[in-house]
Amino acid sequence: MRIIASGLIEETIYGLAGRACLRLTAPCEGALREAEAREEPGSAARFSLSTLLDNAETAARERMAVCQDTGYAVVLAEIGQDVHIEGAPLTDAVNAGVRRAYADHCFRKSVCDPITRVNTADNTPASLHTEIVPGDKIKLTFLPKGFGSENMSRLYMLTPAQGVSGIVDSIVETVRLAGSKPCPPVICGVGIGGTFDTCAFLAKKALTRPLGTRHPRADIAAIEREALERINALGIGPQGFGGKTTALGVLCEVLPTHIAGLPVAVNIQCHCMRCESAEI
Repeated sequence: MRIIASGLIEETIYGLAGRACLRLTAPCEGALREAEAREEPGSAARFSLSTLLDNAETAARERMAVCQDTGYAVVLAEIGQDVHIEGAPLTDAVNAGVRRAYADHCFRKSVCDPITRVNTADNTPASLHTEIVPGDKIKLTFLPKGFGSENMSRLYMLTPAQGVSGIVDSIVETVRLAGSKPCPPVICGVGIGGTFDTCAFLAKKALTRPLGTRHPRADIAAIEREALERINALGIGPQGFGGKTTALGVLCEVLPTHIAGLPVAVNIQCHCMRCESAEI
């Protein structure tokens, strides 16, 4: 049994939140550069991508938020079964780290009551997802999720007969209906299987995978490739200006489901992919 103090969890979340909101992930920046090179010289699409990259460079250099929407704080905690957390409850430690980071870095506080719309004033509570895994460590992943893209996400309860073609159609339809609203080029996190709720979590978790990776199952990887190809054929393009790149990637995660169902969740992420992880 290994003891981990809750204070270490708080400090780790504080650091992850501070770094994540200031910079794109390296795979995301690389994908944007590749997309820029593919677009026609002098086109609105290339100009748009160039501007996004200039913004990312300035944000990193000046230590400013790379996007004004510093998002809802999504935290994934993979907790080793041989870990005992000592001190404050895990939820309190995570929220304390978020609260301090958003105050100290002057990040926008975007969390409010869903009915009264009164702001909580410190960007908490975070959306905390926990998984128990083997070992004596904790892996913490921080994903600030802006709602321009979150609002464009969709959940489908397909019939088994709709199969792979129904899954791909759902992914493409989600992006088509979103149009320019989620600040494309987008990244699609896709959950396949499970139940109504676990499917949505899978879609969120998929977004923490490095952009450009493929699912180890060949049939799921084929879905990722086909969906990406069809999305980019839509012609929506960067920021909706038309062009070859409407999505930078499609990332799928899968779980077994009930014989009577085929849940599919599509969690849209804008071009501004920010995600940081640490193991303690």
